[in-house]
Amino acid sequence: MALFDLPLDQLRDYRSASVEPEDFDAFWEKTLEEAREHDLDARFEPVETHLRNVTVYDVTFAGFGGHPVKGWLILPAGADAPLPAVVEFIGYGGGRGLAHTHLLWASAGFAHFVMDTRGQGGAWGGGGDTPDPVGSVPAYPGFMTRGIDAPENYYYRRVFTDGVRAVEAARSHPLVDASRTAVVGTSQGGGISIAVGGLVPDLVAVAPDVPFLCDYPRATRLTDRDPYREIGNYLKTHRGRTGAVLRTLSYFDGVHFAARGRAPALFSAALEDQTCPPSTVFAAFNAWGHGDKGIEVYDFNDHEGGGPYQEAVKLAWLPAYF
Repeated sequence: MALFDLPLDQLRDYRSASVEPEDFDAFWEKTLEEAREHDLDARFEPVETHLRNVTVYDVTFAGFGGHPVKGWLILPAGADAPLPAVVEFIGYGGGRGLAHTHLLWASAGFAHFVMDTRGQGGAWGGGGDTPDPVGSVPAYPGFMTRGIDAPENYYYRRVFTDGVRAVEAARSHPLVDASRTAVVGTSQGGGISIAVGGLVPDLVAVAPDVPFLCDYPRATRLTDRDPYREIGNYLKTHRGRTGAVLRTLSYFDGVHFAARGRAPALFSAALEDQTCPPSTVFAAFNAWGHGDKGIEVYDFNDHEGGGPYQEAVKLAWLPAYF
């Protein structure tokens, strides 16, 4: 499909109609306080990967509810002093996969922490290793409506909390410079990075690519492509619950986290993206709270966005903030 959303000049001024809950900050403060009642218990076990230029650790740390969450820590081989760190979050349906598929940031001299996404890892890539032990009320297949009956029960409350704890776990390693930490991610990973960017006040940079989980009121009505369509399909059955569902989702809307962003940010959007429509990406970008922000726009791309071209842009952009 060619262009289907707003033209670029209107995207640059677009603002979401998502209504921020009055207790948004209190909700997240309480959530993180409860998570921190559990010892982080970050463990780093060396892994033999047969790779000569990196050292890899299999990571386990306590996320939401104290539940064990997996990850990788990948360091340049021979590192003997604390390094700036890039914490990465994964796209929808994927898991941390195999360590040798994550070599970009360590190759550039950074410590690279990859968070597994609880309950995911069965749709693509090399799999995941983190279960989600929390049950759910009836939901449409996928993750978007799990626990959607109330903000306290919603799936992404657990995932976003895991993301904050992943930053804390990365910073706990002696070869990570805790004062120089950035977060990145694509699609769902971009949405998680926006949430973490709004919840962790002292990051040095945030780089969300074609981010998911933004501007739910528009996204759920504009695109009929999954994963957003999971919400519409749920509401086809659960008639009359649209207001309640959108209220739950408002606690997890990237637009509201973006307004709390305190670090420089580099976004990217694709104008033919039917999975994460460009207006929903611009909604978060335009709301981003820090004045040092930019967005790369890929005119003729769908959800693949800038792909390796955007990686090259980030490799050139990020070192200035370390």
